[in-house]
Amino acid sequence: MNQIIKPMEFFIFWSRWLQAPLYLGLIIAQGVYVYQFMHELAILVTKAGTLSENEVMLIVLGLIDVVMIANLLIMVIIGGYETFVSRLDLEGHPDQPEWLSHVNAGVLKVKLAVALISISSIHLLRTFINAPQTEDRVIIAQIAIHVSFLISAIAIAYTDKIMMQTLTVAKH
Repeated sequence: MNQIIKPMEFFIFWSRWLQAPLYLGLIIAQGVYVYQFMHELAILVTKAGTLSENEVMLIVLGLIDVVMIANLLIMVIIGGYETFVSRLDLEGHPDQPEWLSHVNAGVLKVKLAVALISISSIHLLRTFINAPQTEDRVIIAQIAIHVSFLISAIAIAYTDKIMMQTLTVAKH
């Protein structure tokens, strides 16, 4: 029986490497966001002086949105790879992100939830700036989505807190 179980367990453990191409795909997606950022920045620079204050604010919020999504991608790429595929050999590396030393699935979920709330906040702010040109139902839907993100993040953080307390009690 052990001759069957051991290879099967090894194969199951090896299967985590099937996620590696997914992380590489996210790196390519991040490249698309870099292009999008540079494109929007070029529009802002070339049209400087001819744009209204609202137009400048909307473009800048778009740039912030792209940066926040890129940050989210980095968290998913690095944190997900480290948590689910393989450890990154970065000990002592001067550029190692501080958060990476204590990343786990729970921490990653909370960080992702906070990033999604931040991105949603930027979208909501853009919608409020454009409120006169935006249908009420769109505004209400975006507020509902934002509140859903907030409630979800609180639930995830609370669940993670309970799990950590349970683990702490179980160790003692």
